[in-house]
Amino acid sequence: MVPNRNKLDFDTEGVDYFIGHSNKLSIDDFTMLDNVQNIQERNDIQMAKDLQKRNFTIEMETGTGKTYVYTKTILELNKRYGFTKFIIVVPSIAIKEGVNSSLNATKEHFIEKYDNVVYNYFVYDSNHLERIREFATSTNIEIMIINIDAFRKSFTDPSKETKANLIHRTSDKLNGNKPIDLIAGTNPIVIIDEPQSVDGTKKSKEAIASLNPLCTLRYSATHKEMYDLMYRLTPVDAYQENLVKHIEVASITSNEASTKPYVRLVSVSLKKVFTCRLEIYMNNKKTGIIDKKTITAKTRDDLWELSNEVDYYKDNGFIIDNISCNPGDEYVDFSNGERLYVGEIIGNVDETALKRAQIRQTIEMHLNKETSYIKQGIKVLSLFFIDEVSKYRDYSRDDEKGDYQRWFEEEYTKLINLPKYKVLREKYGDYISLDPTEVHDGYFAQDGKGRVKNSSGTTNDDETTYQLIMKDKERLLSFDEPIRFIFSHSALKEGWDNPNVFQVCTLVETKDTMTKRQKIGRGLRICVNQNGERVLDSKFNTLSVIANESYKDFASTLQKELENDNFKFGIIEPISFTGIAVKQYDGTLIELSQKQSEEIYNYLVKNEYMTSKGKITNKYHQDKHDDKFVLPEQYESFTSKVMKRIDNLSREIEIKDASTKVPVKLNKEVQLSPEFVSLWNKIKQKTVYTINMDMDKFKKEAVEQIQNMPRIRPDKIDAQITNVDITKQGVKDVGSQVRELGAVYEFDTMTYPDFIRRLQDSTDLLRKTIIEIVSKSGRLKEFYENPEEWIKQVSKILLSVKKENLTEGIKYKKVDDYYEQDFIFNDEELYGYKDRNVLDVSSDKNIYDHVIYDSEIEREFAIDAENDDDVLLYAKLPSRFKIDTPIGNYNPDWAVVLNTFEGEKLYFVAETKGTENINDLKGSEKKKILCGRKHFEVIDTGIKYEVVKELKTLKERS
Repeated sequence: MVPNRNKLDFDTEGVDYFIGHSNKLSIDDFTMLDNVQNIQERNDIQMAKDLQKRNFTIEMETGTGKTYVYTKTILELNKRYGFTKFIIVVPSIAIKEGVNSSLNATKEHFIEKYDNVVYNYFVYDSNHLERIREFATSTNIEIMIINIDAFRKSFTDPSKETKANLIHRTSDKLNGNKPIDLIAGTNPIVIIDEPQSVDGTKKSKEAIASLNPLCTLRYSATHKEMYDLMYRLTPVDAYQENLVKHIEVASITSNEASTKPYVRLVSVSLKKVFTCRLEIYMNNKKTGIIDKKTITAKTRDDLWELSNEVDYYKDNGFIIDNISCNPGDEYVDFSNGERLYVGEIIGNVDETALKRAQIRQTIEMHLNKETSYIKQGIKVLSLFFIDEVSKYRDYSRDDEKGDYQRWFEEEYTKLINLPKYKVLREKYGDYISLDPTEVHDGYFAQDGKGRVKNSSGTTNDDETTYQLIMKDKERLLSFDEPIRFIFSHSALKEGWDNPNVFQVCTLVETKDTMTKRQKIGRGLRICVNQNGERVLDSKFNTLSVIANESYKDFASTLQKELENDNFKFGIIEPISFTGIAVKQYDGTLIELSQKQSEEIYNYLVKNEYMTSKGKITNKYHQDKHDDKFVLPEQYESFTSKVMKRIDNLSREIEIKDASTKVPVKLNKEVQLSPEFVSLWNKIKQKTVYTINMDMDKFKKEAVEQIQNMPRIRPDKIDAQITNVDITKQGVKDVGSQVRELGAVYEFDTMTYPDFIRRLQDSTDLLRKTIIEIVSKSGRLKEFYENPEEWIKQVSKILLSVKKENLTEGIKYKKVDDYYEQDFIFNDEELYGYKDRNVLDVSSDKNIYDHVIYDSEIEREFAIDAENDDDVLLYAKLPSRFKIDTPIGNYNPDWAVVLNTFEGEKLYFVAETKGTENINDLKGSEKKKILCGRKHFEVIDTGIKYEVVKELKTLKERS
């Protein structure tokens, strides 16, 4: 895009003359489509065939910083192209306040990042229409935040003008102009936050069009209409890259068989006949045990027979009379007169007891986290979703307390006074109130009498709902604000989130309209401390969901919701392998294009490694296991990376079951043992590093690699000549041919960027160094044929060579400082999950009573160490034990003490990897290991540092 500033005249008879400033686009749609396709290919997205009215989709999982991203996008569009007019359209008051709050919180950061750039933002208010004049006439960056309801109504009939939004009416404050006309004249870039809730109707689309957008950028995790997709950050990406909290589920359910009939209606269906899925008691005739099972039933079926003759159903009228499959009115009638709607239960354990148990569990999990998180300056918040406000605030009672509020206060009083929370009461009593009435509140809209009411979250009444949680989000995060538990109406969806929500409890009835994804979305963001800084340690970023259903049901429902939102689990697409790069023998990189990706995809389908729908088959897994999986000869070098991509795309979000959570505690006896004391004395020394890069070597290698890089070809212009036939059936393409017309510079006067400055910006190298390397390479001529491709390739080479030489030139030296044992191995409880990442170990070998492992290799190493008599002591080094390197902190895996045959004790720090040849490791892994090796060499305490695949190798090197 190459915009320029365009002055727009607004002149109407009898009013003043305005000069406005607008965005102007100076490229045609063909060039824009080419740009779009380049971005899509870079981001592994199927390339568009045409533009969809300049609507561009950005898909980002909830909690990953959507508002931050589009704020930065605004400033980048101004910095690079000079655009100044932006409108953020939101669906609700909640999101409107959240966006404004985010802009306030990040302004200082962005002003510093963008060289004191001046940018103004405001929330549209029909009482202050003069702000529209400033928006239109200002030469600075102007950002308007507006709720779709503020301009959705548009009437052309003058007799009905009084019913239109004020934004569509002429205004004396604007010299007789309509605000919408001034806005449209600026040709703004429109950003839609949660478009599925903004422009889902014809009227909403017309309202957006009335803004006259230069283009529309659409941000959401759950798009309903997918226009030109530019970027995708999927739920799995966000989870696996630790961009959001991980999830655990605490299920509050009863599995005990009661002494009355139990029936839960799971679903109804009409295919050939009416059927229903029922959860009932089932008698196992071999064991005599009665358990809950889900079965399929039809009209006239008797539950006594289906249950293998469970007595509770006999002669109680549990014969199915009728099954209704009408959408919104789905139920089953029994012969005893009982009617059961989908999700409802007959004969369950008392719901009151279950919900009270949920409240208690939430408070307990909250206080457990508070005990350790408060030391890190992290305030813990818990969120309860309810479907009826009267359950929390009941105006028919003298004290106006609903059941949930009374239960909460009773349970909180019991729990906070338990001995295990003594430290909270005594050490942090100024922050954590013992009075239950001070630590919770309900956030609901109020009616005209000041009474809270059920609400959807979109009306003006909802302004009162969000005062603290949205407008005063920073105050809610402060220790000075006593409120820690929030009760909210379950209909409040987008916008209701906070980074320090660590517990979400669902106290809703069976007909819950809020999805699992919406609920967990309220607390997915990475948490922050009292300084507003994100705490990235995954140990402090687990969201606990206290659910009124089984873990299995919760996880299954969440996955179905994600699939309904167009996320495909375990599905390979034709473009899935685009961008995979392999280094050739001459040092150059070759990347797979979308066309080549499609060829590999077709090969996988043809050879039955994958179904036509993109599902991986058992044959793939078997051939991979037997080392028989191969690609066609021309793609053979890509085999391992294609397999890795397949495995990554097949993974699913890991949701942990809170019932399998295992506390991992320090073993004080081992910590005080002579072996550990001696081991600690050998590894506690700290170091600092200096870098003395051999510049002559660096420049020589850079020159050689640039000389050997692939030829930079000139940009070409092609002509596609298509034969068109017009028939009664319509216009048809009956054949086409493509001709190459020549290089771009043959048709146009090219402009050339300052490549030295661009390379400086990307590599942080001195200007004279860049000039010397480029001059000696002899490849500058190609810059003038294809400037951007030349800069891209040269920058990539300079960065790669620089990283290699940084590691080689690093030197460590000891300092007069040591790691503190009480900090590295403190009393703070760690947690793992049984059968997932925690191993029970003996009481005399390990400094912990369990080992938390990150991979199968680590698990095997721990098992071997546990069973080997020569291992006197071993410990997984906590993440707090960090060695500084130029490419980030390095945390070694293990500290080990071995006993030799002669009785000598040997001390090791070990890194466990899938290979013992560090040259097989990827760049950053290898470089950190090399730095770790240099660190332990320089401390010279008799500690050996080894990279091994298994314990056996470590013993061989002793």
